[in-house]
Amino acid sequence: MGSVWSSPERPAYPHQALAVVLQVRGRRLHAMLWQRPNEPFAGAWALPGGPLLADETLGASVARQLAAKVEVAHLGHLEQLETRSDPGRDPRGRTVATAYLGLIPTHVDPALPDDTAWHPVDALPATAFDHGSIVRSALARLRSKLSYTNVGFALAPPEFTVAELRELYVAALGYDVTATNLQRVLLRRGVLEPTGEQAPPGRAGGRPAALYRFVTPELSVTDPFAVFRPPSAP
Repeated sequence: MGSVWSSPERPAYPHQALAVVLQVRGRRLHAMLWQRPNEPFAGAWALPGGPLLADETLGASVARQLAAKVEVAHLGHLEQLETRSDPGRDPRGRTVATAYLGLIPTHVDPALPDDTAWHPVDALPATAFDHGSIVRSALARLRSKLSYTNVGFALAPPEFTVAELRELYVAALGYDVTATNLQRVLLRRGVLEPTGEQAPPGRAGGRPAALYRFVTPELSVTDPFAVFRPPSAP
């Protein structure tokens, strides 16, 4: 009699933990990918990740996989995104994958291994398996959460002007928002607070801009029914 772990009722499919790590760099949202050296998909770019070991949780597994690419302490936020179970997603045989979404704030510039690089999410290279689709799912999750939570804290530096915060939201959302409206909405929800300090004046001079910070670096729902929408076409 075969082992219960490989019986038809409990098939022993490999399970992987993957991470979609996003950061705004140069006013564009980027994803961290590594280039596969071996088949399948040799030379294609892939999400950081690897097999779930028998003695670890998914959370521990994704932290272990990420540690090979970037310091986990650099992450401002990490959450489970989705599980992919399409039988044909891996040409080597059926593999289940659970993906996580991680965010790195702009003031951090992590050192990456030689096989790893940042790629704009709106211009991804050829990706292995279904990883490009998983990046798109992560992007949809982030854009949704920017509407109804305070998750912007995980993209922003500790202190910023409203104009700087607007650039982050525009990069992440993929469409324009006005600084005035963003400030009004986030202050009304109690997401931002003034630091009492001002940013140094720019080259053009002018009135120094006030500095703000997020009230808390912990994720919270600020308006469950709020939705940021792209501007209406003229």
